Amino acid sequence: MKHAFHIPVLGLAFSIDSPLKVAKFGISSVMSIVDDELIERIRAFHAHENQLYYVPIKKTEEDYRAKRITAYLNLVQQIIDTQIFHIKNEEFLPDSDLTKYFELLPDTDLSKRRYKKMLASDDGVEKATLEEELKAMVVPGEIDVNIMAKVDKLNVDAKGNMLDEKYSDALSALRGFAQSNLRSSVVLSAGMNPRLYNYLTELPAFFPNRYGVLEKKIILKVSDYRSAYIQAKYLAKKGLWVSEFRIESGLNCGGHAFATDGYLLGPILEEFKQKKEELVQELSGIYRASLLEKGISNVHTLPIRFSVQGGIGTAEEQTFLLTYYGFDSAGWGSPFLLVPEATTVDNDTLTKLTQADKADFYLSDSSPLGVPFNNFKGSTAEQRRMERIAKGIPGSPCTKKYLVSNTEFSDVPICTASRVYQHAKIKELKNRQLPETEFQEQFDKTTAKTCLCEGLAASAYLKYNIQKPKEITAVSICPGPNIAYFKRTYSLQEMIDHIYGRRPLDLKNRPHMFLNELHLYVDYLQNLVKNSFDDIKKLKVIQRFKDQLLQGIIYYRTITKEMEKFGFKETRSFISALSDYEQSLKGQKKESVNLYFSKFPKNA
Repeated sequence: MKHAFHIPVLGLAFSIDSPLKVAKFGISSVMSIVDDELIERIRAFHAHENQLYYVPIKKTEEDYRAKRITAYLNLVQQIIDTQIFHIKNEEFLPDSDLTKYFELLPDTDLSKRRYKKMLASDDGVEKATLEEELKAMVVPGEIDVNIMAKVDKLNVDAKGNMLDEKYSDALSALRGFAQSNLRSSVVLSAGMNPRLYNYLTELPAFFPNRYGVLEKKIILKVSDYRSAYIQAKYLAKKGLWVSEFRIESGLNCGGHAFATDGYLLGPILEEFKQKKEELVQELSGIYRASLLEKGISNVHTLPIRFSVQGGIGTAEEQTFLLTYYGFDSAGWGSPFLLVPEATTVDNDTLTKLTQADKADFYLSDSSPLGVPFNNFKGSTAEQRRMERIAKGIPGSPCTKKYLVSNTEFSDVPICTASRVYQHAKIKELKNRQLPETEFQEQFDKTTAKTCLCEGLAASAYLKYNIQKPKEITAVSICPGPNIAYFKRTYSLQEMIDHIYGRRPLDLKNRPHMFLNELHLYVDYLQNLVKNSFDDIKKLKVIQRFKDQLLQGIIYYRTITKEMEKFGFKETRSFISALSDYEQSLKGQKKESVNLYFSKFPKNA
């Protein structure tokens, strides 16, 4: 990787074509390959834009889902190859992509230093030689894909007959990636799916080729060390190598939020720091033994990368995370939603994001998966949900059916965000003749679910004006809370200069990312307590959760001197905030645990 950061997957649509925008500058990004309908329409759009041949892949074709994904990924690779070819044939002019490529690189990169030497050279021969050397150094960023393991519906054919497991949503997506021309990685997120993991063994691309090289790699997105260890060991026993662990904050992230049991990001990274060499050695032994059993002997020692993401907002935070913990890359997700050169956000939603304040971003029960979901109050999908409730017709039409799972009212699974489910559930609640307060609570819980299949794809249709007649185009968007501190749209140059500390953006009153995450976890704990007064088992879980938060606070006190070495200048207020949270968790402080954050204006 040329850069010290990457752009993680952003919903369904928001990073669906990010590689086409940023890979030519050496920047790695991740596309979701969940929604084959979105993918097919984006393929048609970009084929037309680039004057390339396009043949539709219809739903009547066998294995159409995998074929659509393969076709799109091949198109992306083809376009990026062409972009790189053109860049290498450009001159170092002020407005050329060739110049921009090197201007964006971190100053520590070897090719960036050669670029600066070329600019400073007065020797015509030396300058020409350096220019040719630099052109040879131009390489694209990684074109990675994401599969959310929990989204793995089994499918039926046109006659309603159940298809083989290999045609499930996740397995089809994986097969589509495996059969593509990409030489990159699949990011597996949202926990372990044995069916998906077992299917990896049926795809040769994930095993070393005759030269001992992996053509397709595996990245695990995890929230703690234990999860990483269990999943990677399971895969290693099958002869599958995890090339990267991508550690993400459980709550200080975008999209679905998978909270840990009170483990904060700092202590989690510390555990990786202490154990990663041991982890690599153990996995290497298991992996080699498994491949030998399969008759594969030309196995080279393979490295494992470690990256971190979730709530990073300053160059100092990134440098500390990468240097102190010895990590390889940092993920910057939500801030890039405000960079039109990098992501695909429709103009209306983009404007609303820049005008929002902290209170507009919240952890919701919106997801039909039953997992907390980062939501935006200003989204048109949220407005449409409220309008439907007001009209007495809550719920959404269910067309894509990626998140169907509930069989409470039917033999065939349906989605809890669907109109069918919510109508049936509300009818049942009315028949139970619950007290008014309890009924309203259950009603709100039921109608909180919103259609993510359509909502998370709609932004791309609007952005590129490819929506169908009468198609629902209400946009759902799921930024992490960190986006509240970024107050306008930015150019790619501005955001990357901020990431590397060359020209920092003005992020007023932004607490350190560790404090932001602690705040989110304390809020999460308060909600757990509120809903668990009469449940002894839950109260024990809450106690363990609280104990872990307190241990995390102790840990943060021990590293403040190290943080100062990387430009951190707010040690006194940081320590004070930790003490406020500690006293609140111990029940020694009557004030709200929001005390520290109340110092900042709501529109900060």
